[in-house]
Amino acid sequence: MYPFQFPKTISSPFGEELIIQKVVEEDGEKMFIVDNRVAPNVGPPFHVHHKQEECLTVTKGRLGYQIQGEEEKFITEGETILFRRGEAHRFWNAGEEVLECTGWIKPANTFDYFIAGIFNSMAKAGKPEGDLFDSSYLITRYRSEYDMVEIPSFVKKVVMPVTVFIGKLLGKYEHFKDAPQPLK
Repeated sequence: MYPFQFPKTISSPFGEELIIQKVVEEDGEKMFIVDNRVAPNVGPPFHVHHKQEECLTVTKGRLGYQIQGEEEKFITEGETILFRRGEAHRFWNAGEEVLECTGWIKPANTFDYFIAGIFNSMAKAGKPEGDLFDSSYLITRYRSEYDMVEIPSFVKKVVMPVTVFIGKLLGKYEHFKDAPQPLK
């Protein structure tokens, strides 16, 4: 079903590594079982999984996290945080050593494709915002599933779709030819 072997490692050029260990089924939904490693002071910006829950248990280090509208909080080894569907959140390594976590993402949906695409876009551009065309494509195509909260609405609703249109005219999306369909 998945076009890759397990475990699959997806890395950002800025110190995040996600290892998808396997897929299991729970309550009729496929779920990725994951490990991650995050360098000190690194982590994703505020984002939303509209259709998924994400759970992380710290196995080494100190994880900082924040749910939008709430204060920053911290957990350490053996503690767990669950980010619910539709809940804007961010997390980061709040320690001085590599943060290690285990967890799951449910349902699996297109998460592996989206996060690999985002990390590849970052590597291509050499900056956390990623390549303008690739990031615009991924964020526009998968907007029903994921949202990057810190990007202004005007940019997501107008600038990025125009960028995608121009990118299509310029033939910039051949590497996305096998992109899975977004969920409605």
